[in-house]
Amino acid sequence: MVKVKPFAALRPPKALVEEVEARPYDVLSSVEAKAEAGQKSLLHITKPEIDFSPIADEHAPEVYDKAVENFRLWQEKGWLVRDEKPCYYLYAQTMGGRTQYGITLCAHTDDYANGIIKKHELTRKEKEDDRMKHVLIQRANIEPVFFAFEDNASLSAIISDVAAREPEYDFVAPQDGFGHKFWVIDDDALIARITKIFETEVPAFYVADGHHRTAAAARVGAHLREQETGGQCGKGAKCGDEDVCAGEPEYNYFMAVCFPASELKIIDYNRVVKDLNGLSKEQFLKALENDFEVKVIENACAPEGDYRAPGALHSFSCYVDGKWYSMKAKSGRYDDNDPIGCLDVTILSNLVLDRILGIKDLRTDKRIDFVGGIRGLGELEKRVDSGEMAVAFAMYPVSMKQLINIADTGNIMPPKTTWFEPKLRSGLVIHTF
Repeated sequence: MVKVKPFAALRPPKALVEEVEARPYDVLSSVEAKAEAGQKSLLHITKPEIDFSPIADEHAPEVYDKAVENFRLWQEKGWLVRDEKPCYYLYAQTMGGRTQYGITLCAHTDDYANGIIKKHELTRKEKEDDRMKHVLIQRANIEPVFFAFEDNASLSAIISDVAAREPEYDFVAPQDGFGHKFWVIDDDALIARITKIFETEVPAFYVADGHHRTAAAARVGAHLREQETGGQCGKGAKCGDEDVCAGEPEYNYFMAVCFPASELKIIDYNRVVKDLNGLSKEQFLKALENDFEVKVIENACAPEGDYRAPGALHSFSCYVDGKWYSMKAKSGRYDDNDPIGCLDVTILSNLVLDRILGIKDLRTDKRIDFVGGIRGLGELEKRVDSGEMAVAFAMYPVSMKQLINIADTGNIMPPKTTWFEPKLRSGLVIHTF
């Protein structure tokens, strides 16, 4: 089972939350962040390179120093204030009329090392190193990671009860129009109940978004434990000793927002390719017919929704030379008993990107790019019609069931498979140690 705890957060006063909160550091370029950041914005802490003119290298020593300085100043100015006691927090996000509720808590670093916090993506060491450095210099998890857990009736009842109360924060983000609400759970009995339910009824967390931050947090815990206690978690005992773990250091924990899996929706993560690998459009479409049923998509044929979007697993949409085509994988071209082989990203990679277009490595090939579904299929048309790209592929989204199956079996998804939306806003709550 997972190990969790409440924490006394640093967070903005209610009157300042909309000035402090910000989009996550990794969805904005430095130029975009500089244009978007107001005086009190958390972006001055998460992307401190924007405080230099011209914008500095985000990995420069003075930029890390600026992050520390700004974090201290935000507390001194009262823009971030610590809660008086450890709490849990409920966070709701609304997009397109659908709301998802997550419990903000501290997860244990050892659960990641022991496979109780389960991943579905590979991480890159250089990105882990950068995130680890940020956590260490601040002694804080400035931004939460995004976890899922399999639905639990007891926790769902608690979420419903808390969500019926007046929220501490309630705002609509101006950049995308998504709604955000936030409640403080400070009742001791309810805190104890939440802790017990997680630790006796929830067997695992699944990383939805934030693989590098999760890996970095686990490394921070192990590093500080070795540095400060010789590998012991606190009070002279190895981690796992239940008699003393209640007193272990705060750095053994990191901040996460955890959502019931059924409330989450993964959206499409699409592909665009620069050329047809020397083929004409006619040759390319003919090659597709070896493994797919290919038809021109007519607008009038779509009963509802976006006529360009694939409507089922193992179906794709292709945009080339101003026209959309549907592509349905033929029987025998995939194995639904193989958790990786049955993924549409795998089918497309094997049968089209590799076999026809000659793209062998999605991580390194410069001929391919990836477009999050939040940008809409019109973005695919734009990239192709401009001449920048030759062909685009619209994907059917991965399901949470598929993600959990991948993680439970110890498999890793291909690159750029999942896109979660809405993203967690940063600055609502911060965990320090």
